[in-house]
Amino acid sequence: MNLIRLEDLGKSYRLAKEEIPVLKHIALEVDKGAYLAIMGPSGSGKSTLLHILGCLDKPSSGRYWLNGRAVHEADATTLARIRNESIGFVFQNFNLLPRLNIAQNVELPLIYAGVPGKIRQEKVRNILERLGIWERRKHKPHEISGGQKQRVAIARALVKNPDFILADEPTGNLDSDTTQEILKLFAALHAEGNSIVMITHEREVAGAAQSMRVLRDGHLLAAGMS
Repeated sequence: MNLIRLEDLGKSYRLAKEEIPVLKHIALEVDKGAYLAIMGPSGSGKSTLLHILGCLDKPSSGRYWLNGRAVHEADATTLARIRNESIGFVFQNFNLLPRLNIAQNVELPLIYAGVPGKIRQEKVRNILERLGIWERRKHKPHEISGGQKQRVAIARALVKNPDFILADEPTGNLDSDTTQEILKLFAALHAEGNSIVMITHEREVAGAAQSMRVLRDGHLLAAGMS
């Protein structure tokens, strides 16, 4: 069954009196349990596509279904609910709150979702133990390594059991050894049945996914096409 389906999707921005097309006739199907990498150079439209997949923006044309829901028809309130309930974001810059410790950072999505305190604590402990960072739970983000910060970000994305993880250049700020560590973690999460869509400009990182598509000049191509 499709988790994500895009049909003839386009996105344009107005600059002065001119419409600038960024995404053009995008078609994409992602099944539940898939691990897809979307690779492209700077300026190819990756950020725009990520914003649409993450329900942070709407397409100018075409259709987007997420788990059968017509995202392209959703209003701002519905988009926010879909983001909170269905998508676990992992960012290049981690986006951890510096004043909160690790456990508190991971707990935040559950607080926003209104999950009771005892259940929140149990979920946070389970995910931090699963990702091997429970012993760091009382540390602040500046007290842990880059790889550990990304594990925390992944834990925060997973703690609410989203429909899929949307990872934006998740190894962009990591050294090569730590990059391999995080890619092994994504592979393990995929093996457990998690759906993952990863946006990257690095072919080696994209090659770690189950499948790959290439975004070039606003068009989404099969891997190997130019």
